[in-house]
Amino acid sequence: MVDPRYSVTVESAVDPRGADVSALRLLAERVMEGEDVGEGTALSVLITSNEEMQRLNNAFLGIDEPTDVLSFPDEADEFVEAADAEPYLGDIAIGMETAVHQAEEHQHSLDAELAHLLVHGILHLCGYDHVTGPEDEARMRAREEHYLGALGHVHDHEQ
Repeated sequence: MVDPRYSVTVESAVDPRGADVSALRLLAERVMEGEDVGEGTALSVLITSNEEMQRLNNAFLGIDEPTDVLSFPDEADEFVEAADAEPYLGDIAIGMETAVHQAEEHQHSLDAELAHLLVHGILHLCGYDHVTGPEDEARMRAREEHYLGALGHVHDHEQ
């Protein structure tokens, strides 16, 4: 059941390869609630190709290579058609090919990898940052583990 307190849009611009996209929507709502995101807040998630991830990474961060997940706070240009709701938490882009590769590398399911990337992206939008120092990284990792259990520490991200 969709939580009416939030407006979460999940689009897949590529074949979701059997991934449970509806589970991602529910997970996003659970994380938003757990992080005390205000009711009525919208979030957009795009599952896309590595080519598009590279384009976004280059356009917004000046890094000309694909990545697994990018988070864009509400101040950034929207690239997913979001529900007409305010306030707006932001946009998250997830690279499908990178997610598949990382799932295989870490020997867990694609659904688990997509869940990890989604939680990681939402936490960035909520103000967590793992690159600002060891204390901040530990704080973010603890929140990932809170939502994902043991999967929360399977691998580090470079963003």
